[in-house]
Amino acid sequence: MKLLGVEKLENSLYSEWNLTYRVGWGHICRAASLIYEYTQDPEVFVGDASGEKEVTFESAQEINKLEEEGYLIIRGVSDILKVPVMITFYNQLDIVKVTVISATEEFMEANYKNFNLSMCQFMDSIEIAMYG
Repeated sequence: MKLLGVEKLENSLYSEWNLTYRVGWGHICRAASLIYEYTQDPEVFVGDASGEKEVTFESAQEINKLEEEGYLIIRGVSDILKVPVMITFYNQLDIVKVTVISATEEFMEANYKNFNLSMCQFMDSIEIAMYG
């Protein structure tokens, strides 16, 4: 994934990422399933222009059975990043939006280069999971 930009919000960093290719619902669900396994207290929301709803699961694999929607949001405390994170995937698009809480020194400043170094491998792993 390519980092398009990062900006500082009140207590978080908001970023947008460009996927290599547009992805479909199955790809998004595979990525969310992997993220779910490495997130404490994960929450998943799906929706479209008509509204949003939270969905609950007994296991990460159940995410792959979700009915197709316009977007999927997954949030919680990342075991990998060690901070709260919220990731939004859009069906049939190549944009991913990520908000990371500024809970550690690593995520205090919206410095493009430093943020990219911190997040690029994490985001690339998510993209690779989409095709696994």
